[in-house]
Parts: sequence; C-alpha cells; structure tokens
Amino acid sequence: MKTYNRIIFVGKSGTSREPMAKGILEDFSLKHPVEVLAKGLVVQFSEPINQKAEAILISNGIHMEGFVSVQLTEEDLTEDTLILTMERSQKEKLLELYGEDKEEDIQVLTELVGDELEILDPYGGALPSYGLCYETLRKSIKKLVKLLNENEGE
Repeated sequence: MKTYNRIIFVGKSGTSREPMAKGILEDFSLKHPVEVLAKGLVVQFSEPINQKAEAILISNGIHMEGFVSVQLTEEDLTEDTLILTMERSQKEKLLELYGEDKEEDIQVLTELVGDELEILDPYGGALPSYGLCYETLRKSIKKLVKLLNENEGE
C-alpha cells in the first residue's frame, strides 16, 4: 500500500457514516500526518452531520462542530488521496465515473482491512443502529490505522 497524504471517506450523502469515519480516524494517532475528509456521492446542498450520528460521536468523546456535507468531485482524486467507500456499489460507481485506473486509490473500507461485511447505512434507523455503525466503523478503522502505520515503516 502506498503512502497517502489525504483520506476521503465517501458514502451516499456524506452526513452519517462518512463524518463518523472521519471523526474516528482523527481520534487515532498516525505516524504520517494525513488530512481526513468526508464527502458524499450525491450532495445537492450542504447539510450538517446527522443528529443521531453526532450524538453517538459525542458520547464517544468525538466532536464534529461545523461539519457540513460536501460533494466528491474529480478534483478530489489526486495521486496522494485514498478514497474509502462504505459499500462496494459506491466503489464501482466511482470507478465507472473516474476510470478503472483509479482502482488502487478507491477502496471499500472493510475490504481493504479484511473485514467481510460492508458498513451498513443507519440512516432512518433508531439510535442503537447508529451505535452499531460506530462500533463497526471503529473496528475497521483500527485495522486501517495499523495498516497505515505499518506501511509508514517501509
């Protein structure tokens, strides 16, 4: 795995799983400083983080003041940027839009770290479903941090 200076978590709207993933990753220590962003595939207008997602983050000591969803654009796909999607269908859509040559830089978070299941979208669910999403994300991101930090030694 090559060294990246920027990681963008990408999902449908960029208001639930993606800012949770951003907050969780920023809560860990990386050997190599990385800019962490959260963006959506379909953002018609900027929205704040989902209230339930924010409540779960706050209960875990992570604060996302001022976060608003932003659309992923082709300009985001630079050579030193790793795009991590929540679902395989999102990865496929991005490769379709921006080219198969981006395969190395566009990954499904859970596949990259060796987890079997995708990160389920809690949108519209009760607060416990957001908590489960947080726990699943944290488990996968902990593996991602290990991967990034191990990679740094090479």
